[in-house]
Amino acid sequence: MKITRRRFTTSAVAGLAATLTPAKAQQPQKLTVRTDFPPWGMHAGLHLAVDNGSLKDAGLDVDVSDGKGSSLVMQQIAAGDIDVGWVQLGPMAAARGKGLPITSIAGFVRKSDLGGLVPRDSNIKTVKDLEGKKVAYSAASSWGPLLDVFLEAGGTSRDKIDLVSVDSSSLLSVYLSKQADCTLTTYPFAKPLADRQRPSNGLLFSDVGLNFPSYGLVVTQSTLASREEALKRFVPVLVKSWEYIYSGHVDEAVAAMMRQRAAEKLDAEILKGQIVGYQPFFATPRTKDKRFGWQSDDDWKDTLAILERTKLVTPGTKTTEYYTNKFVPS
Repeated sequence: MKITRRRFTTSAVAGLAATLTPAKAQQPQKLTVRTDFPPWGMHAGLHLAVDNGSLKDAGLDVDVSDGKGSSLVMQQIAAGDIDVGWVQLGPMAAARGKGLPITSIAGFVRKSDLGGLVPRDSNIKTVKDLEGKKVAYSAASSWGPLLDVFLEAGGTSRDKIDLVSVDSSSLLSVYLSKQADCTLTTYPFAKPLADRQRPSNGLLFSDVGLNFPSYGLVVTQSTLASREEALKRFVPVLVKSWEYIYSGHVDEAVAAMMRQRAAEKLDAEILKGQIVGYQPFFATPRTKDKRFGWQSDDDWKDTLAILERTKLVTPGTKTTEYYTNKFVPS
């Protein structure tokens, strides 16, 4: 199928650009944005917006670079090395609770993407079914402090499971080689990769009544104040980019990623599987009628309650210290 490049820029973005003075329009505002890892499906919104010129149309000159993990990217944001990070918001909240001066300016993956991969042909259907099974996880990942919360909500505990802690880079290979009956990971990221060798189902964090926000945009408090005009332009473009992708343009987003990161020799089928797989995770019951990027205060309260239980944040912290919706279009 031939994929046609087209711009998703609508009257809202055009109207935003029209409000700029000629002088500002001639001098696009620069922003540096860093993703969590080398390119994969959840970077599609950014790459599409660069590829089709929508960021440029909004008066922005955006440099998108690849990171080496959410934690490192957050440290680089806090140090002022980059302006905006595309990272997991759950770990961001934990870092914020420990004093890192960062905050979320848009939440896209608002339903928890954490989950366990289990073989489709196995008898593992619930968390409790993991009892007596070998389960791989990474203590250094988001799963580390959340494991006991997940198991308890699923009606079991770690002493009833054969837990194996491995490096995060080995989570999938250990599972695919059948050295583990389950691997705890970010489910919609890993499933398209696993299905090629070991077709799998998921035991989701959200299945046991828990939520933990995932991918969104993060900045420092100082950037929030000093780069307000640029952020007012940037966030709506990314919101529209993801809305455009999920309105029937996944293939176009994949093609944009292939062009933007041609040297990476990306697998188009895997990228598409990840983008499609993440769509159900873009909304929670409290955000389903809101634009992409909009964050629910009640969802954040639930998240902070989990983080308080795991002692990752101090009890009594205010949700408004962790997020703002001021840049998300209504």
